[in-house]
Order: sequence, then structure tokens, then C-alpha cells
Amino acid sequence: MRAETAMKRVLSLLGGLSTSVSHASVAAFIVVGMLAAWTGPYFFYDHGARNTLLLISVVIGSLPLCAELVAQLCKGNFSVDILAFLSIAGAIVLRQYWVAAIVILMLSGGKALEEYATKRASSVLRALARRMPQSAHLVVADDCVTDIPIDQVAVGHKLAVYPHELCPVDGIVLRGLGSMDESYLTGEPFLISKAPGATVLSGAINGDAALTIESTRISSESRYAKIVEVLHASEQNRPQIRRLGDRLGTWYTPVSIAVAVLSWLLSGNPERFLAVLVIATPCPLLLAIPVAIIGAISVGARRGIVIKDPSVLEKIGSCTTLIVDKTGTLTYGRPSLTDVVCTGRWSRRDLIQLAASLERYSKHPLGSAILKAAEEEDVPLTNPQQVSESPGRGLTGHLENHVVTLTSRSKLPSHLAHQLTDVTAGMECVLVIDDELAGLMHFRDQPRHESKPFLSHVESRHGISKIVLLSGDRPSEVMHFAKGMGISEVFGGKSPEEKLSLVRELSAKERTLYLGDGINDAPAMMNSDVGIALGVNSDVTSEAADAVILQSSLASVDELIHIGARMRRIALTSAIGGMALSVIGMAMGSLGFLAPIEGAIVQEFIDLASILNSLRMILPTGPLSDFRLPAQSAQVESPARHCKDPSGCPCSASHHL
Repeated sequence: MRAETAMKRVLSLLGGLSTSVSHASVAAFIVVGMLAAWTGPYFFYDHGARNTLLLISVVIGSLPLCAELVAQLCKGNFSVDILAFLSIAGAIVLRQYWVAAIVILMLSGGKALEEYATKRASSVLRALARRMPQSAHLVVADDCVTDIPIDQVAVGHKLAVYPHELCPVDGIVLRGLGSMDESYLTGEPFLISKAPGATVLSGAINGDAALTIESTRISSESRYAKIVEVLHASEQNRPQIRRLGDRLGTWYTPVSIAVAVLSWLLSGNPERFLAVLVIATPCPLLLAIPVAIIGAISVGARRGIVIKDPSVLEKIGSCTTLIVDKTGTLTYGRPSLTDVVCTGRWSRRDLIQLAASLERYSKHPLGSAILKAAEEEDVPLTNPQQVSESPGRGLTGHLENHVVTLTSRSKLPSHLAHQLTDVTAGMECVLVIDDELAGLMHFRDQPRHESKPFLSHVESRHGISKIVLLSGDRPSEVMHFAKGMGISEVFGGKSPEEKLSLVRELSAKERTLYLGDGINDAPAMMNSDVGIALGVNSDVTSEAADAVILQSSLASVDELIHIGARMRRIALTSAIGGMALSVIGMAMGSLGFLAPIEGAIVQEFIDLASILNSLRMILPTGPLSDFRLPAQSAQVESPARHCKDPSGCPCSASHHL
């Protein structure tokens, strides 16, 4: 038990030493030491003093690197870095200080490049923390307001939410008429109107009017806190990917050590052991691969693709399962009203007026479509009373002495359901006024013109064997949409927590690529092998993603796949080519044709050749994508354009309010 505790303390100390000093600082320090030793003849006439100066530089510069290597070895990680460690130790023992300095420079320089390539601009949890309310305005006697810490809010407290503030906790509106932006959860830019009785979610941005709410959950149990909790757990459990260089080095490292030991044993000369190790030091892996990665990041940026986690470049080509969100990813997320069917004594204009007046207080995307239709037709709106929305009934409110309900046909009572005609394709909602069937509204959420061709393309050209549609939208809508897209595995009505569970289950079986755009996608996106955010609708989703497609185009996803494939080809060429040259050098060193310092110089030329080859990644090239839209699809330019036959639109679904 004591030995185990002591080992943990040693590992902690080694880890602290290796992380407290950056590799770039080590590289700069050893360069200064080498320059000082090289210019020593102008200052020191004693050759031993110059060697002592170089030895001090080598010892100090090697401490963080060796601490990191030893810590990895103690954890059982036998990577290519062990060759560099043995080279440094052997050079110091044999007093080949220049050899040790060159190896340290190569090792620290390569790791500095790798750190630069993998550094992320910001973190998911910092983005969430910036949005987390820290205090609330408690309404006390005589409508006086006092500020209290967010963790002191209790269920039943009356709270004031001022214009443009974040809603502190989940609750219901007691007083005031206004709107809130809940896109942090849905990923869709809809302003949801709020009236007395309407629910509010923590983290939503209040509009221009002050509201008084009653808290229904404490801060730690509110919706926003739950999302933070899920994301934090996802960050802690994020899958780790082994470096490409480590995978190549699984066979290269033991072979190199074996050759070095044999050359020493057969010749009896320890310098041959050192010469082989110096030439074998895997700098093409440590330098060429990070250079290729940095080049790929630069190419992606020029094409509107922000690559935040460079490991996505090596993982994306091996993904076999595509998990994709529906609204805002495969569709434009902007449904439009296509038809109003009047079944009673109410006119089309009356139905739009009543529905739009009521939908101002709904968070369903179809509400925006109805409101837009009312605006285009100059239909005046009225203020409803006693607005409520329940899964069992739909959206209900009192308007102009009438009880108006917006719902789906599946939720109608039997005496009204039999009056409807057969189900037609497309999203729809049913209007009931004073318990009388008044009419139907049909909608269409146009899929992106590139969605279906893109799904077919990744299946046929990029090894995707399974496509899963995973959406928070109502299951019937998602199922109908999936049929039009040709997707067989469908999951609708899923919360962020349920999405996370499904993605973890799928990722345990196969490599997964997740494509989404809303905050409700963020936890699942972080637990897939590769997560791509389409557009920048949400800061949190962009932070959670491995890559962000700025222009919200599926064609750019195909470009990212090709950028990753090109990076892997160039990186492997540099690494394998460099190792092949190193093997030739190892043979010469083992036979005594190269001294250790000569081997270090030869290795530098090998590194230079590998790096120059990796720089091909940033050179101009032809089209990176082989995805082409069919001529008919390419003519579709705007999501506002209606298809000629709404009943055949693949985005059709049934609307449940």
C-alpha cells in the first residue's frame, strides 16, 4: 500500500515537472546553450569549460522531457519517445554532449509543434460558465427587489427578470408580456413569446420586457445546470486517441533498440549503440506529422472549416457510422405554411389570426411559420388569455371569447377525429374552436438541397455503412422525414441526455461521426469519435465540436473528410519515408560507418526532407471534394422556394403540439 502511494507521488511530481515547462521553452533554452558552447572559443580558452557549459544546458533541458518520458513509462505507455530518452542518456554517459543537445532540440521542437497543432482556442466549460447566471433578483414584500446568490433561490420564490438578462432558474411567468431567446437549447433562432402561465427555462435570454416569474426548480436542478452537468461529464470521459506516431512506433521502437544492443554486443563498442539510437530517434514522427497537421488546419481555415481537435483529421476517415441531427442540419430549420383547409364556419384569415395570436406563446418551430404568414398577409393579432401547452392536449388559449386549441389529429377526441379526411403528407396542425373542428394547417420544412445527395455520397465513397437520424423533434415528424431521406435507423423525441446515451452505445461498437448544430447536440457530439458542428448557431456547440463548418454547408463536411485523407497520406509518406532512411542510417551506424555526431547530423537531414514533404499539405492543389450535386438539386438556391408538389416533399411529417 505504501509502495503504491509512493509511486503515485512520484508520478504526480514527474507530471508536474513535465507540464510546468513548455516544450517551446525547452527548445529555446537548449538552442541558447548550444550557441553559448559553440561561441565558447571567444570567451573560454579552457575546452573543459565549454563542455561543462554544454553539459549544464543538456542536463537542465533534458529534465522536463525525461520526467515526461519516465512518467509515461511508469504508466505502461511504451512509445517512440523511449528512443529519444535512451539517446539522451547514452550520449551523456559517453560524454557526447553535442549529440544529446541535438536530440533534445529535435524532441522538444517536435513536441512544441504538436502542442501548437492541438491547442484549442477555448473550452466548452468556459463557454458555459460565461452564460451561467450568478445571481437572481428576489421580489419581496411591496414588490421590492433584492439580489441574492443563485444557489439561494428556492422553489416558489418570486424573481424579477430584467430586459436582456439570463433567466436564472426554470419557472413560470406570473406577470408581464415579453419574449425569450431559447436557442441555446434548441439551436434554432426563435424568440418565444411569454405571457402569464408560460414556462421559462434557465439560461434563456429575456427580450425587451421585464418579467416576474415563480421558480419551479432550484438552480442546480434547472435545465441549464443539467446541460452543464452532462457536458462536464462528457469532457471528463472524452475518448482518448493514440497519436499516429505512437501507432507507427509500436514496431519501430523495439526493432531499433534490438539493433542498437546487437551492434554493441557484436562490436564491443558502446558508441555504435549510441550511433544507432541517435539515427533511429523518430524525429520524422515527432516533426513531420505535426507539420502536416498544422498545414491541414490552415487548409481547412481557408475553406471555412475550423479544425479545433487535430485528431479529427486522422479519425474521420475511419468512421463507419454517421449520426445526424434533423432540424438545422439536414433541413434549413425554417418551416413555411403551405395551405389552410377550412372545415367550419371560420374563414382562412380568421384561422390565421387566431392561430398566430396563440402561437406567439408557443416554442414550437411551426409557430414562427404561422406568425410569418400572418405578417405577410397583414393579419392583426390579439392578446390571448390563460395560455397553456400540455403534451396531452396541445396549445390552448382564450381569444375573443373563444377557446382555441392547436393540436394534432392523434390528440383529437373521437367525435372530432372522424370528421377529418385521410392523412396527407406534410406537417400539419388542427385548429379546434369552442370544441368545434375549424380547420387544418399544412407546413413544409424544406430539407437542404444537398442533404439526400450528401448522405448517398458518404455511403458510396467514404465507407459510411450506417446512417442514424437522432433528433429532439417529435418522433412522427422525424420518422416521416427519414423515409424521404432513405434513412432506416431513426430516433426522435430525444433529450440531450438520451442522445448522449445512444451515442455512447453506438460508439462502443463502431467509429461514429456526429453532425449537429444545436446545444442539445453538444453532449452527444463530445462523446462521438468525431463531432462536427454545422454553422455557428451556438457557442457551446461550436466549443464541443472537433470541427466547425462556418458556412453551414454539408459539402464542406465532404471537404473535411478529404483534407483528413490528404493529411494522412502526406504524414504517412513523411513518417514512413523518414523511418526508411533512418533504417539505412542505423545499418551504417551499426557497422561503424557513422559516428554518433555524424549520425545526429544525418538524422537532421532526414528530418529536413520529412518536413519539406509535409509542407506539401499547404501547397495549392485541385478540388479537395468529389461531392457533386445532381443538376436538379443544384438549381435549388433558397430554402424559401416551395416545391411544386408539397404532398411529395420528403420533409413532410405530422405536427404534434
